[in-house]
Amino acid sequence: MYRILIAALLMLVWPAAAETYVIEMRTHAPDGRRFVFQPDLLRIEPGDTVHFVAADKGHNVASVDGMIPDGARPWKGRLSQDLEVTFDVPGIYGFRCIPHYAMGMVGLIVVGDAPANLQQARTKPHAGRARVNFARLFERLEAGD
Repeated sequence: MYRILIAALLMLVWPAAAETYVIEMRTHAPDGRRFVFQPDLLRIEPGDTVHFVAADKGHNVASVDGMIPDGARPWKGRLSQDLEVTFDVPGIYGFRCIPHYAMGMVGLIVVGDAPANLQQARTKPHAGRARVNFARLFERLEAGD
């Protein structure tokens, strides 16, 4: 009887194990698109980690100024190098490949529920294909993708 009670209490107070997700940086996607992150939209929980994999050379990943929540730390990976980022602050995080940003190599990570910085991230201006691809990503987000 006591063992069951102790196990139940531990389940209530023991923190859930954080997950690690993979996003690949690619020059060519299997569907024919060029300069992409796969996936380019990811939902995770606070404390989870994303491992950005340089699947193809010539790419990096960096947070987009004005598209991360208050209190979150920006990041910038090196060209052709993997990078791991742990997301502790709930919100929306915009990210990009610096060399291919204008070509639309961008993505979004949503950490937790009801991101407080949604409007701020959505209204951040972008150039070139980045503007089109971020608009598409926010449409997918609204549709529940």
